Amino acid sequence: MFNIKRLELARKRRRYTSRILSERAGIAPVTLSRVLNGKQIPDEETKARLIAALGFPPGFYQLDDPDEIETQSASFRSLSGMTAKERDAALAAGSIAFEIADWLNAAYSLDEPDLLDLEHERDPAVAARTVRQHWGLGEKPIGNLIKILEAKGVRIFSLSETTKNVDAFSLWRNDEPFIFLNTFKSAERSRFDAAHELGHLILHKHGGPQYRSAEMEANLFASSFLMPETDVKTRLPYVTSLNKIIQEKQRWRVSAAALCYRLHKLGIISDWQNRTFNIQLNQRFGKQEPHGILREKSGIWRMVFDDLWQQRKSRASIAQDLSIPESELENLVFGLAAEGSSSRPELPAEGPSPLRLVK
Repeated sequence: MFNIKRLELARKRRRYTSRILSERAGIAPVTLSRVLNGKQIPDEETKARLIAALGFPPGFYQLDDPDEIETQSASFRSLSGMTAKERDAALAAGSIAFEIADWLNAAYSLDEPDLLDLEHERDPAVAARTVRQHWGLGEKPIGNLIKILEAKGVRIFSLSETTKNVDAFSLWRNDEPFIFLNTFKSAERSRFDAAHELGHLILHKHGGPQYRSAEMEANLFASSFLMPETDVKTRLPYVTSLNKIIQEKQRWRVSAAALCYRLHKLGIISDWQNRTFNIQLNQRFGKQEPHGILREKSGIWRMVFDDLWQQRKSRASIAQDLSIPESELENLVFGLAAEGSSSRPELPAEGPSPLRLVK
């Protein structure tokens, strides 16, 4: 058995065109085309060449068809700045993440999803308040958002794609919600992206996030969810300088630009102030975030790796169980878990207690 759909998945994950794969594998383009189209069964030498060129374990190609993600199912913020290879590589990473999630579900007892379906709520700000009330968050700032999302049954993975063209994205897989975060961005931006994708999961579960206003709705949801109106107005009834915004943004663990956006939407700063503060931000800091925060860590992966450590196992054992390269596992948990594949991870300093995982 040599699963051609898995061959295609590996090709897309490596961002290889068919021509590049044929060159790296040292086989004729017409031979590869016939293999990919199911018109020719590859012989053992051809299989070996393809396996060597792609760097996925031989066992990967002997598994059942992967659960592939359709482009229209994922909430990519914009496809205009993304190449087809970047899009396909990110979606292929998502398919691999599904298999890791299946492994997690089989090995541990995780929290069930607790996300409201607010598709018919027209005001994203009202939806954000409703979710906060449902989760018992009140008006207080959120500590570790990733841990809260995990506690509510959202499966969080990273996209270590080394490009800003690939935005965070989310989707429902049956009744299981997934969020993928681009760790190439700042910690503040990833945090806002997580709230943005939560908005998509809650507001656009059925129809999908494809219509034009969906991104604006998800942005307003994220802004309202992370910076509740009552708390912001109480803390910042007026603002006269950018320094005040830079100082106070740490309360809500957001970027200065995100706080400017929220203050403007709430009418606390004027159009002129909003433009001025954003110009000043760009002039003073460029693409750097002033007083940046530490990247949030996953509670689930912290406990999984701690459990493996107690069994004297490394992260590589998960990759071996799934017949995937260890680098693919690392990419999907990069920035979410403590560094190092064999050392015992440390607990993050912020956020709620780790989730309870029961074998």
